[in-house]
Amino acid sequence: CQPSAQGTAGFRGTVTDAPDFDASADAETLYNAMKGIGSDKEAILDLVTGRSNAQRQEIVQAYKSSYGKNLIDDLKYELTGKFERLIVSLMRPQAYHDAKEIHDAIKGAGTDEKCLIEVLASRNNQQIHNLVEAYKDAYGSDIEEDVTGDTSGHFKKMLVVLLQGTRDEPGVVHADLVEEDAQALFAAGEEQWGTEESIFIMLLGNRGVNHLQMVFDKYQEIAEKPIEDSIKSELSGDFERLMLAVVQCIRSVPMYFAKRLYKSMKGLGTQDNTLIRIMICRSEIDMLDIRECFRMSYEKSLYNMIKEDTSGDYKRTLLALCGGDDDLAGEFFPEAAQLAYKMWETSATTKVQVRPSAVFITIVSVMSSGTDEDVIINIVANRSNEQRQEIRQAFKSILGRDLMKDLKSELSKNLERLIIGLMLTPAEFDAKMMRKAMEGAGTDEHALIEILVTRSNGEIQAMNAAYRAGYKKSMEDAIQSDTSGRFSQILTSLVQGAREQGPADCDRALVDAQELADACNEDSDDMEIKFMSILCTRSFPHLRRVFQEFVRCSNKDIEQIIKKEMSGDVKQAMYGIVRSVKNQSNYFAERLYKAMKGMGTDDRALIRIMVSRSEVDLFNIRKEFKETHDCSLHEFIQVETMVVSFHILHGD
Repeated sequence: CQPSAQGTAGFRGTVTDAPDFDASADAETLYNAMKGIGSDKEAILDLVTGRSNAQRQEIVQAYKSSYGKNLIDDLKYELTGKFERLIVSLMRPQAYHDAKEIHDAIKGAGTDEKCLIEVLASRNNQQIHNLVEAYKDAYGSDIEEDVTGDTSGHFKKMLVVLLQGTRDEPGVVHADLVEEDAQALFAAGEEQWGTEESIFIMLLGNRGVNHLQMVFDKYQEIAEKPIEDSIKSELSGDFERLMLAVVQCIRSVPMYFAKRLYKSMKGLGTQDNTLIRIMICRSEIDMLDIRECFRMSYEKSLYNMIKEDTSGDYKRTLLALCGGDDDLAGEFFPEAAQLAYKMWETSATTKVQVRPSAVFITIVSVMSSGTDEDVIINIVANRSNEQRQEIRQAFKSILGRDLMKDLKSELSKNLERLIIGLMLTPAEFDAKMMRKAMEGAGTDEHALIEILVTRSNGEIQAMNAAYRAGYKKSMEDAIQSDTSGRFSQILTSLVQGAREQGPADCDRALVDAQELADACNEDSDDMEIKFMSILCTRSFPHLRRVFQEFVRCSNKDIEQIIKKEMSGDVKQAMYGIVRSVKNQSNYFAERLYKAMKGMGTDDRALIRIMVSRSEVDLFNIRKEFKETHDCSLHEFIQVETMVVSFHILHGD
């Protein structure tokens, strides 16, 4: 069962050659737009964004032939600010635009390392060669000499390698070297004291994209962690950032640029140079794929984020380059979806080391106060759950007392909740969390959803047994007495712990996807029943395939349909299933973020997730948290919970 071709095939840009193109007529239009007092900015931006870069070069030549003037000079004179920068940059050949960006990055007192990293890590061999020639022509100097004169160390060495443009071409895979290269990277970093940076530079700077993708898969098998995590722990500074950018571009250039665009606009202020550079350089290459990766990663369209973050003619020009709003009418690009789904699947199945997470130890330590509590924390946080169960038994055997009762009497508030949670078996803890979500006057629907959509069949069955043993009542009966309607039916289905297992069935996935697409045209009750019958019963690998086929059947993403067509707890439950199927670690990362952002902290949710995932996938959750919010989980915990003591933390 193979996914269809990714979005790299065919034209994926948003700016194309204008039909019936007439360079002289366009030159006249621009001349008229700029003559007299003021200028017709709307006419300028409509024309410039409506022509390909090759056509713009013909317009520049026609303008000079007709009026004896330099079009770019006239545009600089007539326009101002960011709008002028954007329009003038569009009028340059792409290689010369790249050359100017590099030149601007290294001229003067400081160096814009982020610009150097972005440009040189993301360009293919031919683009690099064109850049080198354009730089020489425009500035009369050698780009390599200028770059090396302004940088140093391993960062400089890697930039020099990238400037050679000698990476193996796409499609070239040295099958006999995949495992050898992966082992060499492991031996150069994780396996030894210190890091042999030259190995990282040689392999990541010269091997082809397809070859390195296979090397990264093999590396993860060997190291039991993704190559990105090793780079973060072994390298530092600009060199680390450069190597991470190279790896991200090897995995997916569109996803890399989607993240760069998001970071350029989020928070206070906009990094306009980055925004302009990316929108220009990708508008005729893969902007459609970038848009799709952006919407999948940040749950909003690139178009809308530009619209909210910019203004005036500058905004209108950027929106024209963007080419459309993916939040409008459910626009979706199947080819890019294949790429993103592949990344989701990789993330969802990433192997992690089962050992205490530094950030997990942090959350334990932040709730402490006093030396005795420190002793308890150090023991509990540094033992696996299996070892904690042995401690419980030994405590009773040696002292004749119940450790859990002693802990409850000695500890207070959230620390007691957290330590007791750690001392329970996973099944006991889940059962207790389900009980807490339903007891009292209100119901914590989010907790019920989170637990039931993320647990395996075996975990749910063990939880059912623990619930009956602890509370003398079946969990199914408890759910049905505390919830109602379709939401209750969904939870009842999930609590059976009978989800199908195994890989995707491609033929059946197509049928399921078509049934879901057809259900979108039925009334809401019938639609919910059909969605429940498929989303609550099929295996996760199968559902990933169904979601891909749904894109092709409806040209819409299933998340978007759920958000638009469903409401209340049913919507939250269906949405939780979809997010967990696509990328469970990201789902938990978002749950943690929501638990801490705003006024007050949802301590129950924070404790529930940290305890339940500490020996499962907390490393992956940390990674997703950092990538999504540009802040490490432990930093966010520090800010949001006003942590004083971080002495146990080993790093994030």
